[in-house]
Amino acid sequence: MRKLQMLFMSLAVLLLATPAFAQTGAAGTPVDLAPLAAGLGMALAAGLCGLAQGKATASAAEGLARNPGARPALFTFLILGLAFIESLALFTFVIIFLKVK
Repeated sequence: MRKLQMLFMSLAVLLLATPAFAQTGAAGTPVDLAPLAAGLGMALAAGLCGLAQGKATASAAEGLARNPGARPALFTFLILGLAFIESLALFTFVIIFLKVK
């Protein structure tokens, strides 16, 4: 039921937001929505990367608690995984700067 509710809410937001793209500014020029999209994109990327880093760290701590002898292997893969996750946020940041100018 909760998933269905979220689906309908998302569809309603998408359908109600479409007239915003047809609006023009005060002088008849189109409204530039690129900064808004860039902000939302970076917020989404940073938030999801934060969640992924928290899950990775929690899993590494749980694995270390179960098997303390596996610390070197866990530490290596944890640092590598965190670097890859953080690179996704940095790539998003770079793409936003290239597109918004």
